[in-house]
Amino acid sequence: MQIKLFGTIILLSGSLFMLPAQEAKDPDVFRSVFNEALTSYEAYHNLEWLCKNTKGRIGGRPQAAAAVEFTRQVMEKIGLDSVWLQSVMVKSWDRGEPEKARIISSRFGTMEVPSCALGWSVGTGPDGLSGSVVEVKSAADWKNITRPEVQGRIVFFNQPMNATHLGTFSAYGEAVWQRTNGPAEAARLGAAAVVVRSMTIEIDDFPHTGVTRAAEGVRSVPAIAISTRAAETLSQWLKGDPSLNFYFRTTCEEGPEVPSFNVIGEIRGSEYPNEYITVGGHLDAWDIAEGAHDDGGGCIQSIEMLRLFRTCGIRPRHSIRAVMFMDEEVAQRGGLAYAREASEKGEKHIAALESDRGVFFPQFLGIIGNEAQMERAAEWQPLFDPYRIRLNRGGGGADIGPLKTFYPDILFMGIIPDDSRYFRYHHAASDTFEMVDRREMQMGAAGIACLVYLVDKYGL
Repeated sequence: MQIKLFGTIILLSGSLFMLPAQEAKDPDVFRSVFNEALTSYEAYHNLEWLCKNTKGRIGGRPQAAAAVEFTRQVMEKIGLDSVWLQSVMVKSWDRGEPEKARIISSRFGTMEVPSCALGWSVGTGPDGLSGSVVEVKSAADWKNITRPEVQGRIVFFNQPMNATHLGTFSAYGEAVWQRTNGPAEAARLGAAAVVVRSMTIEIDDFPHTGVTRAAEGVRSVPAIAISTRAAETLSQWLKGDPSLNFYFRTTCEEGPEVPSFNVIGEIRGSEYPNEYITVGGHLDAWDIAEGAHDDGGGCIQSIEMLRLFRTCGIRPRHSIRAVMFMDEEVAQRGGLAYAREASEKGEKHIAALESDRGVFFPQFLGIIGNEAQMERAAEWQPLFDPYRIRLNRGGGGADIGPLKTFYPDILFMGIIPDDSRYFRYHHAASDTFEMVDRREMQMGAAGIACLVYLVDKYGL
């Protein structure tokens, strides 16, 4: 009896996985990609240069321009089919002189506290300001605050991130309203200024900045973040001396809109050159930080994905792009410009992945799809098992999000690292190159490359 072999059985990490004969080389591709990523220092050295030479690359600043040119040159050296700059107009803002802040108590004395102005806050002026303090410990408490309690005073938003959440992004999502909307809401009730507890679970001396939103028709007030240890002290002192004052001085101010760029590199598809898979991170980073995890590492991983395709000899069927988006931290204009221009050119974007959650060990590679797509993606899991990466539901991001407007059927993907340490560094001076582990970053880059390889080869 003649028996025809239609498939190859591969046993990976205890999982029985049936692969058609033409797919049998996929494990070899994975092995090649991970071996190259884990033995190469090229991406790590690129991240070091980016962090140490373009610190404070918020949109519109010279450091951002230097980062644009550096990443353009890096992608040119890889030998991609094309590399170009895409114009983006961005808002500008200058922090000014170093901030000063102190607690002044007749009972406990005076204490200088670590502080930083919130992004796009107005300044106090050269003399600073001082006033009595009203503490707000939760969103529920804020709903019960009245104008007479706030009028002419400094509102101190002191809701901690909830450390009992296993996912720190959930804790951040619950607490970040204080920074983004708190100053405008306090100004609406007549507050003179706002002090915000930094958005981190840790108790330390690093203030964390981030954008704050103005409200139409409401006069903006100066707003700063203080370190979590300083917030704990201020709260304790208020219990013993409710009449204490808080003083701070900032000289930040908003400037005009200025030109900047997204940086785009591309490998042209061999079969479907007019259909695109985009992978990206955001190049801008807050002015007090090197921006290693947020999001220099995500940019470097995106570039590394293309380098791994080139080095490992993977010729994609569809065109694959890496995009260094500008302005994610403020108004996401880079993502909007990319999506709009793609639509105007008649490009067909079939999938997009964003790396903007830090470059720690990749616990998951996420896919946002329907049930049929998720079931098909689950068949790929045995390929990732040897590398301890799981496929899961999830993905998307602020910069690739606008693509959904023009491409409703686009497949969103994402890399979801272990986020336990992310908010130690997020928007703080502690977000430095030294806080990145090369192996963790490269595991993520290899995982991204392999997921893109599968989506390009088989679709979903």
